[in-house]
Amino acid sequence: MLQHVVDYAGIAVLAASGSVVGIRKGFDLFGIATMAVLTGVGGGVLRDVLIDVDPPTSLQRWPDITLCVLVSVIATVFARTVVKLTQLVVVLDAVGMGFFATSGAAISVDHGASWFAAAVLGVVSAVAGSVIRDVVARDVPMVMGPDDMYAAPAILGSVLYVLIDHAGSQWLGVVVGSLVATLLRLAAITFHWRLPTAPRELIAHEHHLPRGAPRAEDTPQPEDTRAAARARVDADAP
Repeated sequence: MLQHVVDYAGIAVLAASGSVVGIRKGFDLFGIATMAVLTGVGGGVLRDVLIDVDPPTSLQRWPDITLCVLVSVIATVFARTVVKLTQLVVVLDAVGMGFFATSGAAISVDHGASWFAAAVLGVVSAVAGSVIRDVVARDVPMVMGPDDMYAAPAILGSVLYVLIDHAGSQWLGVVVGSLVATLLRLAAITFHWRLPTAPRELIAHEHHLPRGAPRAEDTPQPEDTRAAARARVDADAP
């Protein structure tokens, strides 16, 4: 029972983060709900496909997607408040990420995956939803960009679960793995811990733009502007 409650809580906070991205991108209610569903259950669906759970659990039972849609509706109605609570959503997202990293590994072990496969699938469960969300929103996926560490805490939590479960305690593995992954993610947010990157002069300028900012190819260039002006003049001419 407790596991289901935590599972739904994790889905809800991930769905909330997807809803916030949809709101900031100016999507309509359907688009916001789609972002919530992709973020909330995307990682779990991909994991289930890889371990041959057919159909995936989140598609087989109605509460998962229904919860995502409900969160998206609430986020849309209270959009001004939700956007102001973005930092809180980030913190809750860290908690959801930590839990899914270990629960994904645990579910994989229960379905016969090897210890290595379970660790990998735990990371997939934790980060795939956010990757899908960012790709659909045309952003650099957060787990690959120069933002504060996201994938590394998921990897550590998943590996810790596998090691502790191998020693004989599944629930201890879930608790320790989730706690360590969440705390590491929160510490990375607080202290701006990042993994090493290439030298700054080799990094394209677009990689440093704020999330959701227009990219160079989206910004009208001088030639495009002049051509548009000429077209308007020709259209107004008698």
